[in-house]
Amino acid sequence: MTIKEAQEAVDNWVKTTGIRYFNELTNTAILMEEVGEVARIMARKYGEQSFKKSDEDVNLADEMADVLFVLICLANQTGINLTEALEQNLQKKSIRDADRHKNNKKLNP
Repeated sequence: MTIKEAQEAVDNWVKTTGIRYFNELTNTAILMEEVGEVARIMARKYGEQSFKKSDEDVNLADEMADVLFVLICLANQTGINLTEALEQNLQKKSIRDADRHKNNKKLNP
């Protein structure tokens, strides 16, 4: 699935199953909640925190997909073409960071 197809699929789902988009502020709050769920799993799986009994069946991929879904909702609501935005962002990073990471002593042994 391309990013464009994902934006179309989410839009179709929202307009049929979800009835309508939540407003932008609500979706921003939901996005923060979903990012928090990803952070919680990361802290427990890769960090120093341990899982509680109730957290044992968490699914990192599913939580990341929740983040992506809400981010796509916000892009759709605000008229952002995420394909174009990502392409422009990668171009910006390629110019800005052309030598930055290569010269970062912390990244190179």
